[in-house]
Amino acid sequence: MAQPGGSVAPYPTAPGGYGDPSQAPPPGFNMGYNQGPPPVMYQPGPMGPGPVPGPEYGGHPGGISPAPAMAPAAAAVAVGVPPGLEYLTQIDQILIHQKVELLEAFIGFETNNQYEIKNSLGQKIYKAKEKNDCCTRNCCGSLRSFDMKIKDNMDREVIRLIRPLRCVSCWCPCCLQEMEVQAPPGTTVGYVKQDWHPFLPRFSIQGENKETVMKLEGPCFACNCCGDVNFELKAKDSDKSIGRISKQWSGLLKEVFTDTDNFGIQFPLDLDVKMKAVLMGACFLIDFMFFEKVGEANQRSTVFS
Repeated sequence: MAQPGGSVAPYPTAPGGYGDPSQAPPPGFNMGYNQGPPPVMYQPGPMGPGPVPGPEYGGHPGGISPAPAMAPAAAAVAVGVPPGLEYLTQIDQILIHQKVELLEAFIGFETNNQYEIKNSLGQKIYKAKEKNDCCTRNCCGSLRSFDMKIKDNMDREVIRLIRPLRCVSCWCPCCLQEMEVQAPPGTTVGYVKQDWHPFLPRFSIQGENKETVMKLEGPCFACNCCGDVNFELKAKDSDKSIGRISKQWSGLLKEVFTDTDNFGIQFPLDLDVKMKAVLMGACFLIDFMFFEKVGEANQRSTVFS
């Protein structure tokens, strides 16, 4: 269509288009971007140049994807957080699944325990593996000492759990269970210590100087017969529950024929990330104390045995 100046418009201008760039925007027009909520800090991943790789084309639709990589800008926000634990500042629950070991399931030969640690969406954020020798595993059973390495999705060790060889029965109050939690390895951030009680499993969640921060208390009979077993998390000077560690019912076949366990950990969102790491250590200690079966030995269900 010819214009008065003799020029031809290259294309018709639709109403409500971009407008004349030489004119100021109308009053109330937002010149900047809407900032929205603050960015979510994800578990660290590759942070090199170039786009972050997405899920592999043609992957299994039912597969569990790892947690997205954390942006470099978000890493600078986490001040005072041990490296690799930035993602824990953004969540208030963790799922821990023990991996099935075929050799252990079929012939009863005890192997190093392995776990996957996931968020509430089922995305793997960490992996844990026990480091032990064959003799200790099969001779000392569930009371065995061990080191456990917890690594992120880039295979970097971010947490180390150290469990010494100790007693577990209430008849030996001077040498009860404990676990040291390091994050990163070599830097102690807290301890889990069993407190003596005649019939209840009780634990103190302690800081790096062994000061008690929280308490953990389980049922008198820690056996999940078609139901969950809850260990309630409480403040140091209060009986009000602020979270829990739950041994989840895995189904009849898994519970009878294997010692693979599923756990859930709930804690306050604003809890110190170091204490969240210590609670992960408490979950593994509870698993070994009450839900680990070695060979023909029955798993422990009370503090008496």
